[in-house]
Amino acid sequence: MSDFELETSTQEPPFDTAMKVIYQWNYDPEVEELRRLYVKAAEAQWVSERDLDWDRDIDMHLFETTPLGLGLPVQETSYWRGQTEERRLELTRKTAAFRLSNFLHGEQGALMVASQLVNAVPHTDAKFYAATQTMDEARHVEVFAQYIEKLDEIQPIAAPLKKVLDDTLQTGDWLKKLVGMQIVVEGLALFSFREMRSLTEEPLLKDLLTYVARDESRHHAYGVQYLERCVPELGKEQREELEDFALEAARTLIDARRSTTLFASMLEVWSNAGLDATALLESAAKEIPDLLSKQNKKRRLGPVQGFVIPTLRRCGLLSERVAEHYREMLAANLSTGVVGEDLEEFLSRIPDLPEDTAAWVLSELQEDERELPVSRGGAQPAV
Repeated sequence: MSDFELETSTQEPPFDTAMKVIYQWNYDPEVEELRRLYVKAAEAQWVSERDLDWDRDIDMHLFETTPLGLGLPVQETSYWRGQTEERRLELTRKTAAFRLSNFLHGEQGALMVASQLVNAVPHTDAKFYAATQTMDEARHVEVFAQYIEKLDEIQPIAAPLKKVLDDTLQTGDWLKKLVGMQIVVEGLALFSFREMRSLTEEPLLKDLLTYVARDESRHHAYGVQYLERCVPELGKEQREELEDFALEAARTLIDARRSTTLFASMLEVWSNAGLDATALLESAAKEIPDLLSKQNKKRRLGPVQGFVIPTLRRCGLLSERVAEHYREMLAANLSTGVVGEDLEEFLSRIPDLPEDTAAWVLSELQEDERELPVSRGGAQPAV
């Protein structure tokens, strides 16, 4: 009797997506930068079983240096530090398993969106690149699943991430798929991968994230280079629809005024692990302002203000109309000190991206150092 099943207990019921299929009969290069990116992607393919040492055990004491990625130094509060070493290690393990599990689930979503883009984008060069990204995403799903199973156990997808992935998969507009996946989701992921990879001392995780971040740098560059070509050709109404789609995706993932953000999901994970989330939040409320003031005054901007928003501006998708919504959302989650007191100040603090974002990220990985944009507004949590 075969163990193979056509339907398994771990799969969700299918849902309908709207997607057009476009044939393109011109096979000559039309978007030269995308053709070059495709060649780079083909040359940079790697093999998990060959290039990563899966026989290594995870050193949990080294793993404790892995950042929690919460934007706030929760791990520096007296409540967190008052836990036993064994308890802190376990909380770090659970936190990392949550983050890595959502990276994993996000990669599956990216795998499916990339495969949709092969059908939906109208230019041959864009189809070619989307095909290489589909292969990349399959490999990312493979390695994150394998690493998490060594570390702990795969946790369910967080509700806000699931909503963004569903919305991106379900839209019939290939431009919205580009914005939702390549700019918002891939931008946030690339920032997080780079931060985790830079700060962790766990060797296998560092190697894994190095390979993944190299791929993600090209995925992000694909979105930037393609949208830079497309957006100027759009009418006002279609451009505003793309702006709103990006804003809603970012709002779903990080706006703490909603009860279903990634941070709210993390609190639930901690509570299930036996941590008193109320006591932790009380400790954080009292101590984090002082902790932040002791940090370097040049605080790196977080992934939304320091990476996603600059990308949207470069692509022509940050009109004053939506910029004020971003400023208001970030100010509500952080403070006007880092975000800006008004729209003019907010816009002046948005850093410029390097011309070749993929080469920028790759150079940082090679040097093992980062030069992320910094805020001129003092130390603040990263969002």
